[in-house]
Amino acid sequence: MPDSPAGIRNILVVRNDRFGEFLLNIPAFRALKETFPAAKIIAVVDPALRILVQRVPFIDEIIEWSREKHSFLSKVKLIMALRKKRIDLAVMLNPSREFNFITWFCRIPLRVGYDRKWGFLLNRRKADTKYLEEMHEVEYNLGLVGLVGAKTNDTSLSLNIPDDRNSAGIKEVLVAIHPWTSDPVKQWPYDYFVELAARLAEELNVSVFIIGGKSELVKSKQLFGAIESGKLVNLTGKTNLLELAALLRKCNLLVSGDSGPVHLAACVGLPCLAIFRNDLPGKGPKRWGPWGKGSIVVSNSSLKDISVDQVFKKAKEKLGI
Repeated sequence: MPDSPAGIRNILVVRNDRFGEFLLNIPAFRALKETFPAAKIIAVVDPALRILVQRVPFIDEIIEWSREKHSFLSKVKLIMALRKKRIDLAVMLNPSREFNFITWFCRIPLRVGYDRKWGFLLNRRKADTKYLEEMHEVEYNLGLVGLVGAKTNDTSLSLNIPDDRNSAGIKEVLVAIHPWTSDPVKQWPYDYFVELAARLAEELNVSVFIIGGKSELVKSKQLFGAIESGKLVNLTGKTNLLELAALLRKCNLLVSGDSGPVHLAACVGLPCLAIFRNDLPGKGPKRWGPWGKGSIVVSNSSLKDISVDQVFKKAKEKLGI
Protein backbone atom coordinates (compact mmCIF):
# COMPACT_ATOMS: atom_id res chain seq x y z
CA MET A 1 0.00 0.00 0.00
CA PRO A 2 1.63 3.32 -1.03
CA ASP A 3 1.96 5.51 2.04
CA SER A 4 4.87 7.83 1.30
CA PRO A 5 5.39 10.86 -0.96
CA ALA A 6 7.39 8.72 -3.36
CA GLY A 7 4.63 6.12 -3.66
CA ILE A 8 1.73 8.51 -4.28
CA ARG A 9 1.41 9.34 -7.98
CA ASN A 10 -2.28 10.18 -8.45
CA ILE A 11 -4.63 11.67 -5.86
CA LEU A 12 -8.40 11.90 -6.20
CA VAL A 13 -10.09 14.57 -4.05
CA VAL A 14 -13.89 14.78 -3.87
CA ARG A 15 -15.68 18.00 -2.90
CA ASN A 16 -18.63 18.45 -5.22
CA ASP A 17 -20.97 20.64 -3.21
CA ARG A 18 -21.49 24.44 -3.29
CA PHE A 19 -18.75 26.90 -4.13
CA GLY A 20 -18.38 28.37 -0.64
CA GLU A 21 -17.80 24.96 0.89
CA PHE A 22 -15.38 24.07 -1.90
CA LEU A 23 -13.27 27.20 -1.39
CA LEU A 24 -12.68 26.32 2.25
CA ASN A 25 -10.80 23.23 1.04
CA ILE A 26 -8.08 25.20 -0.75
CA PRO A 27 -5.63 24.85 2.19
CA ALA A 28 -6.29 21.08 2.18
CA PHE A 29 -5.45 20.92 -1.53
CA ARG A 30 -2.30 22.94 -0.83
CA ALA A 31 -1.33 20.53 1.96
CA LEU A 32 -1.69 17.54 -0.37
CA LYS A 33 0.39 19.19 -3.11
CA GLU A 34 3.14 20.26 -0.70
CA THR A 35 3.28 16.82 0.92
CA PHE A 36 3.09 14.88 -2.36
CA PRO A 37 4.71 17.35 -4.80
CA ALA A 38 5.16 14.82 -7.62
CA ALA A 39 1.56 13.62 -7.48
CA LYS A 40 -1.20 14.62 -9.85
CA ILE A 41 -4.23 15.97 -8.00
CA ILE A 42 -7.60 15.26 -9.60
CA ALA A 43 -10.57 17.15 -8.14
CA VAL A 44 -14.17 15.97 -8.39
CA VAL A 45 -16.36 19.09 -8.31
CA ASP A 46 -19.77 20.37 -9.28
CA PRO A 47 -19.80 21.41 -12.99
CA ALA A 48 -20.78 24.98 -12.10
CA LEU A 49 -17.50 25.42 -10.22
CA ARG A 50 -15.08 24.56 -13.02
CA ILE A 51 -14.47 28.24 -13.79
CA LEU A 52 -13.18 28.76 -10.23
CA VAL A 53 -11.50 25.40 -9.72
CA GLN A 54 -9.30 26.11 -12.73
CA ARG A 55 -7.87 29.00 -10.69
CA VAL A 56 -6.70 26.77 -7.83
CA PRO A 57 -2.98 26.20 -8.55
CA PHE A 58 -2.79 22.89 -6.68
CA ILE A 59 -5.31 21.09 -8.89
CA ASP A 60 -4.07 19.38 -12.06
CA GLU A 61 -7.26 17.85 -13.44
CA ILE A 62 -11.00 18.37 -12.97
CA ILE A 63 -13.78 15.79 -13.05
CA GLU A 64 -17.27 17.25 -13.15
CA TRP A 65 -19.79 15.34 -11.06
CA SER A 66 -22.85 17.03 -9.59
CA ARG A 67 -24.53 15.89 -6.38
CA GLU A 68 -27.72 15.00 -8.20
CA LYS A 69 -28.76 11.38 -8.65
CA HIS A 70 -26.75 9.69 -11.40
CA SER A 71 -27.74 6.73 -13.54
CA PHE A 72 -26.15 3.33 -13.11
CA LEU A 73 -24.51 3.68 -16.52
CA SER A 74 -22.98 7.04 -15.57
CA LYS A 75 -21.48 5.51 -12.46
CA VAL A 76 -20.05 2.59 -14.42
CA LYS A 77 -18.43 5.00 -16.88
CA LEU A 78 -16.93 6.99 -14.02
CA ILE A 79 -15.55 3.84 -12.37
CA MET A 80 -13.96 2.73 -15.65
CA ALA A 81 -12.42 6.18 -16.16
CA LEU A 82 -11.03 6.27 -12.61
CA ARG A 83 -9.51 2.79 -12.92
CA LYS A 84 -7.54 3.95 -15.96
CA LYS A 85 -6.05 6.80 -13.92
CA ARG A 86 -4.38 4.38 -11.47
CA ILE A 87 -5.25 6.43 -8.42
CA ASP A 88 -3.22 5.74 -5.27
CA LEU A 89 -5.08 7.93 -2.80
CA ALA A 90 -8.69 9.14 -2.64
CA VAL A 91 -9.89 11.78 -0.18
CA MET A 92 -13.63 12.34 0.33
CA LEU A 93 -13.72 15.82 1.84
CA ASN A 94 -17.50 15.74 2.07
CA PRO A 95 -19.09 12.48 3.26
CA SER A 96 -20.46 10.57 0.29
CA ARG A 97 -21.90 7.07 0.23
CA GLU A 98 -21.59 7.18 -3.55
CA PHE A 99 -17.85 7.93 -3.61
CA ASN A 100 -17.05 5.73 -0.64
CA PHE A 101 -18.41 2.88 -2.75
CA ILE A 102 -16.91 4.04 -6.07
CA THR A 103 -13.39 4.43 -4.66
CA TRP A 104 -13.66 1.06 -2.91
CA PHE A 105 -14.89 -0.62 -6.09
CA CYS A 106 -12.01 0.99 -8.01
CA ARG A 107 -9.62 -0.70 -5.54
CA ILE A 108 -7.87 2.57 -4.71
CA PRO A 109 -5.28 1.59 -2.07
CA LEU A 110 -5.75 4.57 0.29
CA ARG A 111 -9.30 5.80 0.85
CA VAL A 112 -9.72 8.66 3.32
CA GLY A 113 -12.88 10.24 4.70
CA TYR A 114 -15.31 10.53 7.56
CA ASP A 115 -16.77 7.50 9.29
CA ARG A 116 -20.23 8.17 7.83
CA LYS A 117 -22.30 7.05 4.85
CA TRP A 118 -20.71 3.61 4.47
CA GLY A 119 -17.51 4.77 6.11
CA PHE A 120 -16.58 1.12 6.63
CA LEU A 121 -15.49 1.11 2.95
CA LEU A 122 -12.66 3.52 3.81
CA ASN A 123 -9.34 2.46 5.31
CA ARG A 124 -8.39 5.86 6.76
CA ARG A 125 -11.30 7.50 8.48
CA LYS A 126 -12.19 9.74 11.38
CA ALA A 127 -15.36 10.55 13.28
CA ASP A 128 -17.37 13.43 11.86
CA THR A 129 -17.73 15.84 14.79
CA LYS A 130 -18.29 19.01 12.78
CA TYR A 131 -21.71 19.44 14.39
CA LEU A 132 -19.87 20.29 17.62
CA GLU A 133 -18.35 23.35 15.90
CA GLU A 134 -15.08 23.09 17.80
CA MET A 135 -13.08 24.66 14.97
CA HIS A 136 -13.37 26.25 11.53
CA GLU A 137 -14.28 24.25 8.42
CA VAL A 138 -10.80 24.95 7.02
CA GLU A 139 -9.28 23.27 10.08
CA TYR A 140 -11.61 20.29 9.80
CA ASN A 141 -10.57 19.81 6.17
CA LEU A 142 -6.88 20.04 7.06
CA GLY A 143 -7.44 17.50 9.81
CA LEU A 144 -8.88 15.04 7.34
CA VAL A 145 -5.98 15.18 4.88
CA GLY A 146 -3.73 15.00 7.92
CA LEU A 147 -4.70 11.33 8.17
CA VAL A 148 -2.20 10.68 5.36
CA GLY A 149 0.39 13.10 6.73
CA ALA A 150 -0.56 16.05 4.51
CA LYS A 151 0.17 19.43 6.07
CA THR A 152 0.99 23.02 5.20
CA ASN A 153 2.07 26.15 7.01
CA ASP A 154 0.00 28.30 4.66
CA THR A 155 -3.67 28.02 5.53
CA SER A 156 -4.83 31.01 3.49
CA LEU A 157 -7.51 30.94 0.83
CA SER A 158 -6.26 31.98 -2.60
CA LEU A 159 -7.13 31.85 -6.28
CA ASN A 160 -5.06 32.79 -9.33
CA ILE A 161 -7.00 35.89 -10.32
CA PRO A 162 -5.17 38.87 -11.89
CA ASP A 163 -4.94 41.86 -9.57
CA ASP A 164 -6.09 44.84 -11.63
CA ARG A 165 -7.17 47.12 -8.81
CA ASN A 166 -4.44 49.68 -9.50
CA SER A 167 -4.68 49.60 -13.27
CA ALA A 168 -8.43 50.16 -13.06
CA GLY A 169 -7.84 53.61 -11.64
CA ILE A 170 -10.73 53.28 -9.22
CA LYS A 171 -10.40 55.73 -6.30
CA GLU A 172 -13.93 55.76 -4.88
CA VAL A 173 -15.03 53.52 -2.03
CA LEU A 174 -16.80 50.38 -3.25
CA VAL A 175 -19.01 48.14 -1.12
CA ALA A 176 -20.55 44.86 -2.29
CA ILE A 177 -23.71 43.57 -0.62
CA HIS A 178 -24.86 39.96 -0.92
CA PRO A 179 -28.34 39.82 0.67
CA TRP A 180 -29.06 36.15 -0.01
CA THR A 181 -28.52 32.82 1.71
CA SER A 182 -29.41 29.26 0.75
CA ASP A 183 -30.89 28.56 4.19
CA PRO A 184 -33.86 30.74 5.27
CA VAL A 185 -32.98 30.37 8.96
CA LYS A 186 -29.75 32.28 8.27
CA GLN A 187 -31.43 35.15 6.42
CA TRP A 188 -30.99 38.67 7.80
CA PRO A 189 -34.29 40.39 6.87
CA TYR A 190 -34.38 41.62 3.29
CA ASP A 191 -35.73 45.02 4.28
CA TYR A 192 -32.72 45.45 6.57
CA PHE A 193 -30.41 44.90 3.60
CA VAL A 194 -32.39 47.42 1.55
CA GLU A 195 -32.13 50.06 4.26
CA LEU A 196 -28.43 49.35 4.71
CA ALA A 197 -27.73 49.71 0.98
CA ALA A 198 -29.60 53.00 0.85
CA ARG A 199 -27.78 54.42 3.87
CA LEU A 200 -24.35 53.41 2.58
CA ALA A 201 -25.05 55.04 -0.79
CA GLU A 202 -26.79 58.16 0.50
CA GLU A 203 -25.15 58.90 3.87
CA LEU A 204 -21.60 57.72 3.15
CA ASN A 205 -21.69 58.42 -0.60
CA VAL A 206 -20.02 55.09 -1.40
CA SER A 207 -20.75 53.02 -4.48
CA VAL A 208 -22.82 49.95 -3.61
CA PHE A 209 -22.97 46.80 -5.73
CA ILE A 210 -25.78 44.32 -5.09
CA ILE A 211 -24.53 40.86 -6.04
CA GLY A 212 -26.17 37.46 -6.35
CA GLY A 213 -27.06 34.66 -8.72
CA LYS A 214 -29.61 34.48 -11.50
CA SER A 215 -32.12 32.79 -9.20
CA GLU A 216 -32.27 36.00 -7.10
CA LEU A 217 -32.65 38.38 -10.06
CA VAL A 218 -36.41 38.96 -9.82
CA LYS A 219 -36.36 39.36 -6.04
CA SER A 220 -33.40 41.71 -6.27
CA LYS A 221 -35.16 44.01 -8.74
CA GLN A 222 -38.21 44.14 -6.48
CA LEU A 223 -36.18 44.96 -3.39
CA PHE A 224 -33.57 47.40 -4.65
CA GLY A 225 -35.27 48.92 -7.70
CA ALA A 226 -36.87 51.67 -5.62
CA ILE A 227 -33.59 53.04 -4.24
CA GLU A 228 -33.09 56.36 -5.97
CA SER A 229 -29.34 56.69 -5.94
CA GLY A 230 -26.82 56.80 -8.73
CA LYS A 231 -24.40 55.18 -6.30
CA LEU A 232 -26.21 51.81 -6.31
CA VAL A 233 -25.63 49.28 -9.08
CA ASN A 234 -27.60 46.03 -9.12
CA LEU A 235 -25.38 43.29 -10.55
CA THR A 236 -27.52 40.38 -9.38
CA GLY A 237 -27.36 37.60 -11.97
CA LYS A 238 -24.94 39.53 -14.17
CA THR A 239 -21.61 37.96 -13.19
CA ASN A 240 -20.22 34.46 -13.25
CA LEU A 241 -18.10 33.29 -10.32
CA LEU A 242 -14.82 34.41 -11.87
CA GLU A 243 -16.21 37.85 -12.74
CA LEU A 244 -17.60 38.11 -9.22
CA ALA A 245 -14.17 37.35 -7.78
CA ALA A 246 -12.63 40.07 -9.97
CA LEU A 247 -15.31 42.53 -8.81
CA LEU A 248 -14.77 41.71 -5.14
CA ARG A 249 -11.04 42.26 -5.58
CA LYS A 250 -11.78 45.87 -6.52
CA CYS A 251 -14.08 46.49 -3.54
CA ASN A 252 -13.26 47.82 -0.08
CA LEU A 253 -15.80 45.73 1.84
CA LEU A 254 -18.35 42.94 1.42
CA VAL A 255 -21.48 42.84 3.58
CA SER A 256 -23.14 39.44 3.53
CA GLY A 257 -24.99 36.83 5.48
CA ASP A 258 -23.70 33.25 5.76
CA SER A 259 -23.03 32.54 2.07
CA GLY A 260 -20.43 31.58 -0.51
CA PRO A 261 -19.27 35.13 -1.37
CA VAL A 262 -17.93 35.44 2.19
CA HIS A 263 -15.32 32.81 1.31
CA LEU A 264 -14.75 34.12 -2.22
CA ALA A 265 -13.95 37.49 -0.64
CA ALA A 266 -11.33 35.80 1.54
CA CYS A 267 -9.75 34.32 -1.60
CA VAL A 268 -9.15 37.80 -3.05
CA GLY A 269 -8.16 39.50 0.21
CA LEU A 270 -11.37 41.49 0.69
CA PRO A 271 -12.52 42.19 4.27
CA CYS A 272 -16.04 41.01 5.00
CA LEU A 273 -18.73 42.09 7.44
CA ALA A 274 -20.66 38.86 7.91
CA ILE A 275 -24.03 38.57 9.64
CA PHE A 276 -24.59 35.24 11.43
CA ARG A 277 -26.89 33.44 13.78
CA ASN A 278 -24.94 32.02 16.69
CA ASP A 279 -27.45 29.50 18.07
CA LEU A 280 -27.39 26.86 15.33
CA PRO A 281 -25.13 23.92 16.29
CA GLY A 282 -22.55 23.30 13.59
CA LYS A 283 -23.76 26.23 11.47
CA GLY A 284 -22.34 29.18 13.37
CA PRO A 285 -19.54 31.65 12.65
CA LYS A 286 -16.87 29.63 14.48
CA ARG A 287 -17.13 27.00 11.75
CA TRP A 288 -18.40 28.99 8.75
CA GLY A 289 -17.34 32.57 9.42
CA PRO A 290 -14.85 34.56 7.29
CA TRP A 291 -11.43 32.90 7.24
CA GLY A 292 -8.36 35.03 7.69
CA LYS A 293 -7.69 38.44 9.18
CA GLY A 294 -9.49 41.73 8.75
CA SER A 295 -13.12 40.60 8.66
CA ILE A 296 -15.91 41.23 11.16
CA VAL A 297 -18.73 38.98 12.34
CA VAL A 298 -21.93 40.40 13.79
CA SER A 299 -23.95 37.63 15.39
CA ASN A 300 -27.04 37.05 17.49
CA SER A 301 -29.46 34.21 18.22
CA SER A 302 -32.12 36.33 16.50
CA LEU A 303 -31.16 37.95 13.20
CA LYS A 304 -34.03 40.40 13.55
CA ASP A 305 -32.31 41.72 16.66
CA ILE A 306 -29.22 42.71 14.65
CA SER A 307 -30.21 46.24 13.70
CA VAL A 308 -29.40 48.07 10.50
CA ASP A 309 -27.80 50.81 12.58
CA GLN A 310 -25.50 48.27 14.24
CA VAL A 311 -24.30 46.90 10.90
CA PHE A 312 -24.07 50.39 9.36
CA LYS A 313 -21.82 51.61 12.17
CA LYS A 314 -19.58 48.54 11.84
CA ALA A 315 -19.32 49.08 8.07
CA LYS A 316 -18.53 52.77 8.50
CA GLU A 317 -15.86 51.93 11.05
CA LYS A 318 -14.33 49.27 8.80
CA LEU A 319 -14.28 51.66 5.83
CA GLY A 320 -12.63 54.35 7.94
CA ILE A 321 -15.18 56.96 6.96
